[in-house]
Amino acid sequence: MSLDLRYGEVAEQLRASVRAVLSDHCGPAAVLAGLEQSGAPDPRLWRRLVDLGLSGLAVPESLGGAGAGWGEVAVVLEELGRAAAPVPYLGMAGMAVAALATCAEVPDAAELLTAIAAGSVVALAVPFSTAPGGGAGDGPVTTVAATGDVLAGTVTSVADALAADVLLVPAASGLQTGLYAVDATAAGVRRTAVVSLDQTRPLCDLTLSAVPARPLALGATAAHAVESALVTGAALLASEQLGTAQWCLDATVEHLRTRRQFGRVVGSYQAIKHRLADLWVELAQGRAVARYAAACLAAGDPDAPVAAALAQAHCSPLAVRAAEECVQLHGGIGFTWEHPAHVYLKRARSAALALGGAGRHRARLAELVDLPPG
Repeated sequence: MSLDLRYGEVAEQLRASVRAVLSDHCGPAAVLAGLEQSGAPDPRLWRRLVDLGLSGLAVPESLGGAGAGWGEVAVVLEELGRAAAPVPYLGMAGMAVAALATCAEVPDAAELLTAIAAGSVVALAVPFSTAPGGGAGDGPVTTVAATGDVLAGTVTSVADALAADVLLVPAASGLQTGLYAVDATAAGVRRTAVVSLDQTRPLCDLTLSAVPARPLALGATAAHAVESALVTGAALLASEQLGTAQWCLDATVEHLRTRRQFGRVVGSYQAIKHRLADLWVELAQGRAVARYAAACLAAGDPDAPVAAALAQAHCSPLAVRAAEECVQLHGGIGFTWEHPAHVYLKRARSAALALGGAGRHRARLAELVDLPPG
């Protein structure tokens, strides 16, 4: 299948709109100030994003959404990664929408998609480290058990759940897995914040004690919904990581253009130029694989799992390297709390462990293209 990886006029207009909102509400100073306080999402920023229709970007128009594709969601995530925005967008507009879309014919699932378009936060209750495809070393997708329509169990390190209105909980029901919707404020739901490296994306442990739930899917449909959410999350996370890396490169280049040492602009040293050139090449490659993954999702291409694994295998280490270079090439100021470089380093390091990590995705990629082990 031939896929167009170029940014079109609509995508660039969307990017400009998102960047304008983020510059007003989520500049580096605002992000640092938020970390000083609580690290919680800025409600004003979230409301502005919802008012732009971004929460329901991939939700069908018939359900109140914008009816756009995953390519547009990827553009938004690039900008959110570029701003290190503390909003629950990846988990809600990406993973939750992907899971619900597989069972949208169920009235409760359609209702939740409409709620997402209106700004309600819906989170998939799986550990944020869960990789697509399962396999050795990944652990079970769920440690929650369903007895009828009542759930009990614990899920650790869930992203975006602290701000969630509704939780999508995979649960074992007899010999099969089901996907259930749980009111996050219901009696019996306990959310315990955990200390996480990336304060802009808080994690929490969930404990469910005899909590009533609405079944959305069972058996193969539920398994497909969870897998779709994880593949979509991995593919879209690459776009967020791309935005993180782009900010780090841009900020570093700008600093090196003006910073002087020993009577010369630091950026004039050849060794520095080589490091930045190498990073630029890796970033250009990262843009290609991230856009390809988003395009595969948008087109329903059967190669989407391959594209997602490839994107994560490249973009996870790319974002980490870009952030490390940003800290080091800023010199002493790059190591201070007052400079935002540490925010991007923490986000890059944390995201590198999310949804499987680069090593797991390289192994997954080998499985998908039938490369022999060793």
